[in-house]
Amino acid sequence: MEKEREYSSEISKWLQDFMRQDSSSGILLIFAAILAMILENSPLSWFYDALLDTPVEIRIGELQLAKPLLLWINDGLMAVFFMLIGLEVKREFLEGELSRLDQIILPGLGAIGGMLVPAAIYYWLNQSDPVALNGWAIPAATDIAFALGVISLLGKRVPVSLRVFLMALAIFDDLGAIIIIAIFYTADLSFASLIIALVSIVVLFVLNMLHVSRVSAYVMVGVILWVAVLKSGVHATLAGVIIGLMIPIKDPKNSDRSPLREVEHGLHQWVALLIVPLFAFSNAGVSLSGLTFDALLEPIPLGIAAGLFVGKQIGIMLFCGVAIMLGFAKLPNGASWSGFYATTILCGIGFTMSLFIASLAFEQGGTSSIIMGDRLGILLGSGLSAVIGYLILRIFNPSNREASL
Repeated sequence: MEKEREYSSEISKWLQDFMRQDSSSGILLIFAAILAMILENSPLSWFYDALLDTPVEIRIGELQLAKPLLLWINDGLMAVFFMLIGLEVKREFLEGELSRLDQIILPGLGAIGGMLVPAAIYYWLNQSDPVALNGWAIPAATDIAFALGVISLLGKRVPVSLRVFLMALAIFDDLGAIIIIAIFYTADLSFASLIIALVSIVVLFVLNMLHVSRVSAYVMVGVILWVAVLKSGVHATLAGVIIGLMIPIKDPKNSDRSPLREVEHGLHQWVALLIVPLFAFSNAGVSLSGLTFDALLEPIPLGIAAGLFVGKQIGIMLFCGVAIMLGFAKLPNGASWSGFYATTILCGIGFTMSLFIASLAFEQGGTSSIIMGDRLGILLGSGLSAVIGYLILRIFNPSNREASL
C-alpha cells in the first residue's frame, strides 16, 4: 500500500512538473496530432469520424445552436483561445515587450514579411484554381505555442532576446490572422445578429470605461456577444478577441490587482494543455490511404508547405535584414545571425492557426482531396520548419549570454 502511495505521488509530481514546462504545450500538440493521424489511418477511423460528427445541441426557446462536436471545438473552444490572444496582445502593448516603438519595429516588420511572402508563394502556385485560392492565408500563420515549445527544448542555448522576438512576431502574426479572418472569411451576414453584437460590444466598452473590474460582468455580456457573432456570419472566435481586449488591465480600487492578468493566468494552462491539443486532435486527422509522392506536389499542399517552410524564412529575413542593415532596427541582444535565421525558420510552424484558417477557407465547397491536401501541406511545412530550425539552433549553438526565461 505504501509503495502504491509513493508511486502515485511520483506520477502526480511528474505531471505537475510537466505542466509547468514551456515545452509541454508543444509536446501535447505533437502527441494530439500524431494520435489523430493514427486513429484516422487505423480500423478505428470510424470511431474518430463518428466522434467528431457527434451532434451537440443547445436550445432556449426559439434560439437553437446545433452543431457537430468538431464545430463546437472550432467555433466555441477556439473562441477561448482567441480571447487569450486578445488578453496577451493588450498586455504586451500596454505594459510588455511591445509597449515601446523600438521594440515593435523588428518583429512588426518580420510579421509583415512573414505573411506577405508565404501568401504570394501560395497564390503563385494556385492562381489557376479559384477554389484553391481561398486558402491563400493558410501559410501566413505562426503557431506561437508550438514554436516556443521547440525553442524551449534547447534551454540556455537560445538567448532570451530571440524568444522575445519570436513571441512578439507571433503576436503580430495573430493580429494579422484576426484581421484576415474578419475581412476575408466572413459568410452571408445577418444584420439582426450584427446589431445585437454591436450593442454587446458597446456594453463591454462602457463597462471598461466605468472601470468595472468584475470579470463575471464581461463574461456574461461576452456569451451574448459570442452567440450573436456566431449567428451573424462573422466567425465566432472574433468575439473572444473583443472580450479579451475589453477586460481592464488595472483595478482602480486595488492597485495590486489586475483583472486582465488574473484571467490570462487562469486561462493559460487550460488553453495550452487542453483546448489547443484538443483542436489539433480534431483537425489533424488525415487519411493517408492512396497517398503518393505526386499528391504532395499538388498545388494546394505544395503551396502551403513551401509558403510555411520557404516563404516564412525568406519574408522575415528579407524585411528584418533590410531594416537592420539600414539602421532602423538591430539584431536581438546576444543573438547571432545563424540563431536569428533559425528562429525565422521556426516561424514556419503554422500548425494551430493554419489548420484553423484552412477550416474556414474550405469549410464550404471544399472536396475531400482539398481538405486532405491542406492538412498534408500544413503538417509537412510545419514539420520541416520545426526539425530544420531546431537542428540549426542546436548545431550552431547561438550565444547563451542571457539566462533562459
